[in-house]
Amino acid sequence: MTCQDVVLQFLMDYLARELSPELEVEFDRHLAACPSCVNYLESYRRTVALGREATDEVDEASIPEELVQAILSLKGP
Repeated sequence: MTCQDVVLQFLMDYLARELSPELEVEFDRHLAACPSCVNYLESYRRTVALGREATDEVDEASIPEELVQAILSLKGP
């Protein structure tokens, strides 16, 4: 398994615990030998957590209706 495999194919599934047991073992083996991927994984975990935290604190009632409509108009039909 290469670092590119780790980042491109397995990261989301690994964090969601959706890899097969065999792939998870291989992924863990790669992480044990690759501090760079361990650092990337940890920064990815923090990014996901911060994103969730930021969206959990949004009070939808405080979003201006004009902003909502502007965004929806960009989306198209």
